[in-house]
Amino acid sequence: MKVSTVVLLVLLVVAGAWFAWKGSLLAPKPVGSFDNFAKCLTEKGAAMYGASWCSHCKNQKKMFGSSWQYVNYVECASSDGGQTQACKDKGITGYPTWDISGEFLSGEISLQVLSDKSGCPLS
Repeated sequence: MKVSTVVLLVLLVVAGAWFAWKGSLLAPKPVGSFDNFAKCLTEKGAAMYGASWCSHCKNQKKMFGSSWQYVNYVECASSDGGQTQACKDKGITGYPTWDISGEFLSGEISLQVLSDKSGCPLS
Protein backbone atom coordinates (compact mmCIF):
# COMPACT_ATOMS: atom_id res chain seq x y z
CA MET A 1 0.00 0.00 0.00
CA LYS A 2 1.20 3.49 -0.77
CA VAL A 3 1.89 5.94 2.05
CA SER A 4 -0.73 8.34 0.63
CA THR A 5 -3.39 5.60 0.81
CA VAL A 6 -2.50 4.81 4.43
CA VAL A 7 -2.60 8.50 5.34
CA LEU A 8 -5.98 8.86 3.64
CA LEU A 9 -7.38 5.85 5.54
CA VAL A 10 -6.09 7.20 8.86
CA LEU A 11 -7.64 10.59 8.13
CA LEU A 12 -10.98 8.96 7.30
CA VAL A 13 -10.96 6.97 10.54
CA VAL A 14 -10.05 10.06 12.59
CA ALA A 15 -12.70 12.15 10.84
CA GLY A 16 -15.33 9.44 11.40
CA ALA A 17 -14.47 9.23 15.10
CA TRP A 18 -14.60 13.02 15.44
CA PHE A 19 -18.03 13.23 13.78
CA ALA A 20 -19.34 10.40 15.97
CA TRP A 21 -18.09 12.21 19.09
CA LYS A 22 -19.40 15.58 17.90
CA GLY A 23 -22.78 13.99 17.17
CA SER A 24 -22.98 12.77 20.76
CA LEU A 25 -22.75 16.40 21.92
CA LEU A 26 -25.78 17.23 19.81
CA ALA A 27 -27.81 14.24 20.97
CA PRO A 28 -31.15 14.80 22.72
CA LYS A 29 -31.15 15.32 26.46
CA PRO A 30 -31.21 12.15 28.57
CA VAL A 31 -34.51 10.52 29.42
CA GLY A 32 -36.20 12.25 32.35
CA SER A 33 -34.34 15.52 31.90
CA PHE A 34 -37.56 17.52 31.48
CA ASP A 35 -39.12 16.50 34.82
CA ASN A 36 -39.11 20.03 36.27
CA PHE A 37 -40.46 21.48 33.04
CA ALA A 38 -43.30 18.93 32.84
CA LYS A 39 -44.16 19.45 36.53
CA CYS A 40 -44.23 23.22 36.03
CA LEU A 41 -46.64 22.86 33.09
CA THR A 42 -48.97 20.80 35.25
CA GLU A 43 -48.67 23.19 38.23
CA LYS A 44 -49.69 26.05 35.94
CA GLY A 45 -52.75 24.12 34.76
CA ALA A 46 -51.52 23.37 31.24
CA ALA A 47 -52.94 20.25 29.65
CA MET A 48 -52.54 18.33 26.42
CA TYR A 49 -55.65 16.88 24.83
CA GLY A 50 -55.04 13.92 22.57
CA ALA A 51 -56.12 10.51 21.36
CA SER A 52 -54.45 7.16 21.86
CA TRP A 53 -54.43 6.49 18.11
CA CYS A 54 -52.94 9.91 17.19
CA SER A 55 -49.41 9.71 15.74
CA HIS A 56 -48.78 13.42 16.37
CA CYS A 57 -49.74 12.91 20.03
CA LYS A 58 -47.23 10.07 20.25
CA ASN A 59 -44.54 12.33 18.76
CA GLN A 60 -45.39 15.06 21.27
CA LYS A 61 -45.11 12.58 24.15
CA LYS A 62 -41.71 11.38 22.87
CA MET A 63 -40.36 14.93 23.12
CA PHE A 64 -40.74 14.68 26.90
CA GLY A 65 -39.26 11.18 27.24
CA SER A 66 -39.98 9.67 30.65
CA SER A 67 -40.86 13.16 31.94
CA TRP A 68 -44.19 12.75 30.13
CA GLN A 69 -45.55 11.09 33.28
CA TYR A 70 -45.75 14.56 34.90
CA VAL A 71 -47.75 16.21 32.11
CA ASN A 72 -51.48 16.70 32.56
CA TYR A 73 -52.92 14.64 29.67
CA VAL A 74 -56.59 14.33 28.75
CA GLU A 75 -57.59 11.37 26.56
CA CYS A 76 -60.22 12.44 24.04
CA ALA A 77 -60.88 9.11 22.29
CA SER A 78 -63.94 7.47 23.78
CA SER A 79 -64.51 3.73 23.82
CA ASP A 80 -67.37 4.08 21.30
CA GLY A 81 -65.06 5.67 18.71
CA GLY A 82 -66.23 9.20 19.38
CA GLN A 83 -64.93 11.96 21.59
CA THR A 84 -65.13 12.21 25.36
CA GLN A 85 -67.42 14.80 26.89
CA ALA A 86 -64.47 16.58 28.54
CA CYS A 87 -62.96 17.25 25.12
CA LYS A 88 -66.29 18.25 23.60
CA ASP A 89 -66.79 20.72 26.44
CA LYS A 90 -63.39 22.32 25.71
CA GLY A 91 -64.15 22.51 21.96
CA ILE A 92 -61.19 20.30 21.03
CA THR A 93 -61.31 19.55 17.30
CA GLY A 94 -57.80 18.24 16.57
CA TYR A 95 -55.00 16.38 18.27
CA PRO A 96 -52.81 17.18 20.00
CA THR A 97 -54.18 20.42 21.41
CA TRP A 98 -52.54 22.18 24.34
CA ASP A 99 -54.52 24.40 26.69
CA ILE A 100 -52.16 26.88 28.35
CA SER A 101 -54.00 29.47 30.44
CA GLY A 102 -56.98 29.33 28.10
CA GLU A 103 -54.89 29.65 24.94
CA PHE A 104 -55.26 26.65 22.64
CA LEU A 105 -52.27 25.50 20.58
CA SER A 106 -52.91 22.79 18.01
CA GLY A 107 -50.45 20.35 16.52
CA GLU A 108 -47.02 19.17 17.63
CA ILE A 109 -45.67 22.10 19.63
CA SER A 110 -41.94 22.45 20.33
CA LEU A 111 -40.86 22.38 23.95
CA GLN A 112 -39.43 25.87 23.48
CA VAL A 113 -42.82 27.25 22.42
CA LEU A 114 -44.49 25.48 25.36
CA SER A 115 -41.89 27.07 27.62
CA ASP A 116 -42.44 30.52 26.11
CA LYS A 117 -46.24 30.30 26.35
CA SER A 118 -46.31 28.86 29.88
CA GLY A 119 -43.42 30.70 31.48
CA CYS A 120 -41.99 27.36 32.61
CA PRO A 121 -38.20 27.14 32.24
CA LEU A 122 -37.04 24.44 29.90
CA SER A 123 -34.79 22.50 32.28
